[in-house]
Amino acid sequence: MREKNNKSNLEGILGGLSTLIGGLAELAEKGNQLQKSGEISGPGGKGKMVYGFTVRGLGGDSVRVEPFGNVVHDSKTSAATISEVREPAIDLIEESDHTLVIAEMPGVGASDVKIDAQDDVLTLTAECGGKKYRKEILLSHPTDAKKVTVAINNGIAEIRCPK
Repeated sequence: MREKNNKSNLEGILGGLSTLIGGLAELAEKGNQLQKSGEISGPGGKGKMVYGFTVRGLGGDSVRVEPFGNVVHDSKTSAATISEVREPAIDLIEESDHTLVIAEMPGVGASDVKIDAQDDVLTLTAECGGKKYRKEILLSHPTDAKKVTVAINNGIAEIRCPK
């Protein structure tokens, strides 16, 4: 039975990679962004491994790959493990006077979000009940953590970082 589950998981991953390759070719032509995600059962049936990434800037000068989810690479064993802290999917929108960070963090409220800023690195953490999130975000400018504002509606956080 375990061999069948491993085969099924592998087929799912390979199918996802096939879709990704097709999407990357389309992106190279259009210069848009691509976001893919998925879930598989964790080792020994313990929890779910949620993984994903967003690729931005294909066809341009700078390509960025931003991972999200709760899958962590263990450098000692080279194995994928499940972390209790998820990395939220984010989107960055540059405005004239601020950068807007949009983060998907279901289950948390604005008071659950903690912001830290060191020069141009914004660290976002949130915890509410069993939901835990953390993400380091490289901004195009330095920002003051005291001036950053956070609003959340239906699990979507809007974080304004003044320039």
